[in-house]
Amino acid sequence: MFEFKDMDYITDGEIALRIDEKLPENPEKKYVPAYRYKITLNDSVEPIGEIDIRIGDNEGIFYGGHIGYMIEEDYRGNAYASKACRLIGKVAMAHGMEKVTITCNPDNYPSRRTCEKLGAELIEIVDLPEDNEMYQAGEKQKCRYLWTIE
Repeated sequence: MFEFKDMDYITDGEIALRIDEKLPENPEKKYVPAYRYKITLNDSVEPIGEIDIRIGDNEGIFYGGHIGYMIEEDYRGNAYASKACRLIGKVAMAHGMEKVTITCNPDNYPSRRTCEKLGAELIEIVDLPEDNEMYQAGEKQKCRYLWTIE
């Protein structure tokens, strides 16, 4: 039985991850349990982005990855996405996950740079199957990066 950890607030002194939701597994949608956080500057509660981590592996993770993130446009260019990934890596480690997959669209160069800053390795670029919800939303391929958390 999956058990969420008490990791509702994580900070590095510059940014903070503040829990927004703890989402249970949804086998019908191929969703594993997940933590969703708001990213804030350390001295604020106003969100500058969001990040989530999905715990476990299945076909959905193969295409969608373990970690997803978004930084609001006004805050981009400050490496907040890679800093947030390093913080959320603590959640992964608490669940025994030393390696995680991060996926992004091939033309999403900022996200690809974030993966490279983390030291993640590009494993492959895969075609999404037609029954995948990302494919149905108009996406066709994903870059699959493997990040060994340190």
